[in-house]
Amino acid sequence: MASVIKVVALSGSLRKASYNTGLIRSGIELTKGDVEGVEIELVDISGLPFVNTDLEKDGSWPPEVEAFRHKILAAHSVLFASPEYNYSVSGLLKNAIDWASRPPNVWAGKAGAIVSAGGGHGGAKSHYHLRQIGVFLDIHFINKPEFFINAFQPPAKFNSHGDLIDEDAKTRLKEIILSLKAFTLRLQGKN
Repeated sequence: MASVIKVVALSGSLRKASYNTGLIRSGIELTKGDVEGVEIELVDISGLPFVNTDLEKDGSWPPEVEAFRHKILAAHSVLFASPEYNYSVSGLLKNAIDWASRPPNVWAGKAGAIVSAGGGHGGAKSHYHLRQIGVFLDIHFINKPEFFINAFQPPAKFNSHGDLIDEDAKTRLKEIILSLKAFTLRLQGKN
């Protein structure tokens, strides 16, 4: 049996019916049927304290930060669902990124992909800031395909619970996951 690519998925949105979190849930569903060899785990980052080096004691972190860092470290790659806040990533997502970057940086060498849903350009501007952050943290993002979706332009893309219902978007999301899988294997020297 081939090894499974373990992906941690982070949503930069706190909203209960978040479309960005809905993209991750849809990705998880795709890995249970249409995409083999990938396991996606949605990691809740809402309980992480604000980054504060006073919370670091003798090379350790608060328990919730320690657990989060271990999840990143154990994964092969990362899927970011990044809403766009003021042309950038959300504070919630940046906080999580910063905690995992504290020495030793647990992002280093990971493959990454970004998806987003929102108005206007669908969160596209957040992708570019996240890619800039990734350069410093040594996250290797897939270049193509890109996935940002205008969630408010008809036809409906999500239901009232934030679940992705648009079949074209699901097909595009599947392409992202397959690209992330292939790139992760390439980084591991297995492809």
